[in-house]
Amino acid sequence: MSLLRPLDPGFPIERQLGIDAAPVVLVNRFTLDKADAQRFLDIWRDDAAFMQHRPGFISTQLHRAIGSSPTYLNHALRESTAQFRAAFGDPGFQSRLAAYPVSAVASPHLLRKVAAPGVCVA
Repeated sequence: MSLLRPLDPGFPIERQLGIDAAPVVLVNRFTLDKADAQRFLDIWRDDAAFMQHRPGFISTQLHRAIGSSPTYLNHALRESTAQFRAAFGDPGFQSRLAAYPVSAVASPHLLRKVAAPGVCVA
């Protein structure tokens, strides 16, 4: 991956990984050059398949911006930050990051569901 740019510069993913929480939602916004879209999709698919076999995996879904914007959003659920930390730190996963196009910028952030009575549950 050419660049990690925090979604919240005041609280980057490195700090979030140190907090024990369960379950957790990863949102990761990717921006890239339009010419790199197919390469990005191929690499992301391989990474997602790799992560599916790591402990704590619940689900993942990639979204693409409508129109011609080369922006993507990965939404992934894990059982805990500890399991996300282990999967993300796995040497097999880390070695894959270099394959992403140079134009790719990732902005990962970990979240937890919030209950809003009458609307959604946590």
